[in-house]
Parts: sequence; C-alpha cells; structure tokens
Amino acid sequence: MKRILDIGNCGPDHGSLTRFFTSHFDCTVDQADRAEDALPKLRDNGYDLVVVNRKLDIDYTDGIDVIRQIKSDERLASTPVMLITNFPEHQDAAEQAGALRGFGKLELEHADTVSRVKAALGE
Repeated sequence: MKRILDIGNCGPDHGSLTRFFTSHFDCTVDQADRAEDALPKLRDNGYDLVVVNRKLDIDYTDGIDVIRQIKSDERLASTPVMLITNFPEHQDAAEQAGALRGFGKLELEHADTVSRVKAALGE
C-alpha cells in the first residue's frame, strides 16, 4: 500500500484529495498543516508521494517554499513531490524547485491527473 502526505490543504480539500487518491490507488493519505509538521513525518515514516498546496491553508505560506525545504533535505530529496494548484505558472515554479508536475483541484478526475499520479507512485 502506498503512502501519501498532503501538506497544507483545508479539511474539505483534504477530504476531496483523499477520495481521489483512494478511489484510484491502493493508498493511505495523511495530512500535515505546515512544513514543521510535515518534515518529521517524512523523516520518520517515509512516503511514496507528497502533495503540497500552493498556499498553506493554516498560515498562507507559499507551498513552493515547503517544496524547497523537502528537496534541500538529503534524506527527503528523492521523495516525489507535487504542487496542488490550477495555475500553470506556479506548476512551472514548482518544477524548477524540484517537484514533479502537479495538478489542480479542478483537475482531480482528469485522466491526465490519474496518469501523472500513477507515474509518481511508480505504478
């Protein structure tokens, strides 16, 4: 079973993401509010995929800063990370920070999104 960590989404969006992931993949989805919560979870548990909201719900931190923190940690750098945003320019910035091309919440049921996540999970 794959493990996914969702960082920075509000409760309703976390629920939507969890339904999306569990309806398409054999996985569990955990949640973290901010990088300070997420980094220890990543180090202690290991995840197959991390998704980061463009702006963290709890304090509006930029999700790309969280991606940079994950990618700069030697133990976590190889973990696949995707940014959750509908804006292509922010997807481009996330890729420049080391993330895989993510997807927007409006694209959850698109075939391309399922394919992209499938590839990120190594399935």
